Amino acid sequence: MYDFSKLKVLVVGDVMLDSYWMGSTKRISPEAPVPVVVVDSEKHVPGGAANVSMNISALGATAHLLGIVGDDKAGKKLAKILESSGINVFFDVNKNAKTIVKQRVVSKQQQLIRIDFEEGFKHIDSVWLKEKYTALLPNVDIVILPDYAKGTVHDIQYFINAARKAGKLIVVDPKLPDFTAYKNTNIITPNYMEFIRAVGPCKDDQEIDSKAQKLIKDLNFDIIALTRGKDGIDLIRKDKKTLRFKSMAEEVFDVTGAGDTVLSVLALSLSAGIDIEHAVQVANLAAACVVKKFGTATISIKELHRVLELNKVFPEENVLSREQLLQCVVQTKAAREKIVFTNGCFDILHFGHIKYLQQAKQLGDRLIIGVNDDASVKKLKGPSRPINSLEHRMQTIAALQCVDWVVSFSEDTPFNLINAIKPDVLVKGGDYTPDAVVGADVVKQNGGEVKILEFVEGYSTSNIINKICGVLDK
Repeated sequence: MYDFSKLKVLVVGDVMLDSYWMGSTKRISPEAPVPVVVVDSEKHVPGGAANVSMNISALGATAHLLGIVGDDKAGKKLAKILESSGINVFFDVNKNAKTIVKQRVVSKQQQLIRIDFEEGFKHIDSVWLKEKYTALLPNVDIVILPDYAKGTVHDIQYFINAARKAGKLIVVDPKLPDFTAYKNTNIITPNYMEFIRAVGPCKDDQEIDSKAQKLIKDLNFDIIALTRGKDGIDLIRKDKKTLRFKSMAEEVFDVTGAGDTVLSVLALSLSAGIDIEHAVQVANLAAACVVKKFGTATISIKELHRVLELNKVFPEENVLSREQLLQCVVQTKAAREKIVFTNGCFDILHFGHIKYLQQAKQLGDRLIIGVNDDASVKKLKGPSRPINSLEHRMQTIAALQCVDWVVSFSEDTPFNLINAIKPDVLVKGGDYTPDAVVGADVVKQNGGEVKILEFVEGYSTSNIINKICGVLDK
């Protein structure tokens, strides 16, 4: 469900370079009552629509970015950073424009001042930009239009209408005070200040809802996702009760770029088939993660999966059916996490098992255990086994901290299960050779590896059973 790797996104809007001068502050200037910063480092990150595309790429989707820059060092630096992040960059490098730069001076992770270098692009009618947009449109799933009111999409209805005709999902982040400019958009994501600039002051939630419903009807919006900072996100749909999602942020360090993250995660989630209520919940959690970071930041697919898991968006139980497990495997691979698989009967769990599984867990991020069902154990071990039922064996294994997911299999070997999972690491214990392990060929063909771990000497289920029987005989 959270695999965005097959999605292609077209982002069109105002791109900018966010630059940071960072250093120490130990004295006040004798010239004016301002701190003196001794700059010892600097960094440059994409901002505006470019940060939206960085979020899209970090979440595993393919991002195409259209924008305007000047024929200058800042524009070249911005393009280089974006391309190195795997983004397909299509810039109108315009001699009549200057790349927008937001220069921040920072000391001890505290922003002291921001200096903006911008003329905007309202004087530029980029025919090339529209032609490129039209050419790219048929091959994408989503169109995102982050409008920062700098002029790149000053004719924004052209972009909305073209996407609408092509049947694409359109998501707009508005900046203009008159939302008429964005009519016929599927989803619009204003923050609270942008919203009240458009509709006027609102004394309470009821008035927010009323004015939002009027916008939806008058301007043919499908959804307004209203971001309200510490008050979370309001999901407003035509003639439906507003759903309010409380902010999940426990710690707010820097809100720069949080709106870009909401925009990106919401658009991708909907295109991936996630229902709108769930999509807003996911976007809300993603924003809570980003505001803990300093400066213009993104969230990776791996971070997103972690925060979803912590908030129980992943299955709460770790004893899963094969179908449930394969869903989790898709999500885990999309997060670029390393999957480790091993299997066994685990009839009477003992110290040797625990040491073996702890070692297996250290080989990756997720440890999956395949457990023989009762009938297959009987075939392997004889008619007196298993001692413990499949349900009890799985629940016992699942209780170990090192184990992520447990699944059963009924075949004589776990080959079919291994073939479905295609783990990064296949683990077996004992005196096997890697080539003799069931499923080794499948794992190796997919770029994985087979690891043989030594059993802890003196520990086995059979020994424990024999010891118990010996005591009883006496």
